[in-house]
Amino acid sequence: MEKHEDVQYCFQDRNSSCRKALLSTSIYITLYIIFSLISAVTVFLNLLVIISIFHFKELHTTTNLLILSLAVSDLLVGLIVIPVMTVAIMEPCWGFGEYFCVFQIYISSLCNSLSLGNLVLISIDRYVAVCDPLLYHSKITITRIMCCISITWCYCIIYRAANITYFVNVQVTSWCLKECTTVEGSIWVNFTDLVITIVVPCSVIITLYMKIFVVARSQARKVFSKEAASVSGVKTVQANKSERKAAKTLAIVVFNYLIFWIPYFISFLTFLNSLINPIIYAFLYPWFKVTAKLILTLKIRHS
Repeated sequence: MEKHEDVQYCFQDRNSSCRKALLSTSIYITLYIIFSLISAVTVFLNLLVIISIFHFKELHTTTNLLILSLAVSDLLVGLIVIPVMTVAIMEPCWGFGEYFCVFQIYISSLCNSLSLGNLVLISIDRYVAVCDPLLYHSKITITRIMCCISITWCYCIIYRAANITYFVNVQVTSWCLKECTTVEGSIWVNFTDLVITIVVPCSVIITLYMKIFVVARSQARKVFSKEAASVSGVKTVQANKSERKAAKTLAIVVFNYLIFWIPYFISFLTFLNSLINPIIYAFLYPWFKVTAKLILTLKIRHS
């Protein structure tokens, strides 16, 4: 069987090697520029969050510590994962060896788990703040939050290391030569990993935010119903606005989660979540607009 003249292989003398992507030079360069911009913006936004929370003591709160942890994990995505994944996606001919292949698969899955773990902690924090506000400061303390963050990071690091060591076979040579791929374990191993890394966190986040929405809507109705007799028209409008605002916040969080985490196997899509996270969890806070302006105008030392 004759080899088509347009087909290019990693090794031209071996038909079993991976085929090179037939992209024009302009498309090839454009894609690299787009991925590089995504990486740079992700690093920039998360660095702003990290510097803001680290530098300003007024921002050393329990919720902001969770946002800081999320920003650090997302910073690793922009700094390491996206550049490495860009090369893996754009270059089917893997020329970096087996050890770097293992590293890129491990760091990618680790950062995914870290971001997701931090999202779970943030949802728990918001649930207690909204549903049990009187006991929030006694239940959610700086020490407890730091312990939870440390446990989450340690668990993700150990779990992913054990998973890739004992249950996933990483190899450079698969159905074609010079391709960095993984050969999954048994169906039960895959199912268990799916439940631990996707189903359980997804269920926790969605359940908690649904409860937050229900409680917030109930509280808004109770507050405004007490004053409805005197200024019913105005209060009804305000109540509706509060409910819409709560619904909008919930929709943003859940929509972001579903879009970027449910299609877990479309790996590069999940990394865009690291770019969106600082926008949702930091840019919507008034303090971040102030601190970002101070940082970008180099007035942070005088603040």
